[in-house]
Amino acid sequence: MNAVSKIDLTGLSGATIADFSDFANSQPVIPERATTERRRYRTIWISDIHLGTRGCNAEMLIDFLDHVDSERMYLVGDIIDGWRLKKKFYWPAAHNDVVWRLLKRAKRGTEVIYIPGNHDEVMRQFTGLDFGGVAIRRKAIHETADGRRLLVLHGDEFDAITLAHRWLAHVGDVAYEFMMALNRWVNAYRRFFNLPYWSLSKHAKAKVKNAVQFISNYEEIVAQAAGSRGVDGVVCGHIHTAEFRDIGGVEYYNDGDWVEGCTALVEHFDGRMELLHWADEIAARETSRPTAKIEMLAA
Repeated sequence: MNAVSKIDLTGLSGATIADFSDFANSQPVIPERATTERRRYRTIWISDIHLGTRGCNAEMLIDFLDHVDSERMYLVGDIIDGWRLKKKFYWPAAHNDVVWRLLKRAKRGTEVIYIPGNHDEVMRQFTGLDFGGVAIRRKAIHETADGRRLLVLHGDEFDAITLAHRWLAHVGDVAYEFMMALNRWVNAYRRFFNLPYWSLSKHAKAKVKNAVQFISNYEEIVAQAAGSRGVDGVVCGHIHTAEFRDIGGVEYYNDGDWVEGCTALVEHFDGRMELLHWADEIAARETSRPTAKIEMLAA
């Protein structure tokens, strides 16, 4: 494998050369939490972070990364949003902190595999290379602890709009950005009243018939393609809809996103798969804290 420490990101946003080795040795603005609650998994899949956009829930992802560990981690595409960065540069400190944590994880021995998607397609030209301990691949075959073989890929390969009508995909991206702006306002209001995170766009997709049909069709196409390749299942992202279901004898997994749902797919050490909804995890943790304080006082 070819190991490279530097990459020219001028194609994304006018940024200069990024030196991953120096970056991993720097310090984040949001310090890494020293927690005894860190969970261990065999494998973690995350995708559709969309760093470089205002819709990215970087702080929630940082919380997730500070509470979990794994032997292997798959970054299943759209980690950086090159489409948005080409139009307007937006890169707050929290987005640097996400990258820092991912590179630090690789440096500490986690096998990190990055499979670029359509929004970070500029990274596909580096397929087969290793940047800062992160292996870049077009797709991968993952073998679970109990011997199942899963195809891992972003999934835009099966989106007819992305493939045949790229201009329409960009129009849809503008509309989606507007929905994300509304989502931020809604959740700013909810935070003011100490209410938990809630995704407006996720709720809208679940209610709109055409969106529901598109998601269902997409899932079936991906599962059929995976089945034709002789694997037991498939893990993808792309449509921002976390899911796990059996489709014609093929296990379909979608790890969701960190814009709307804030979800991750994990494999336990016995091969069991689980979808984590991190907003719910944070809400449960916050709810349990008053009880813990009462118990400490009672003791």
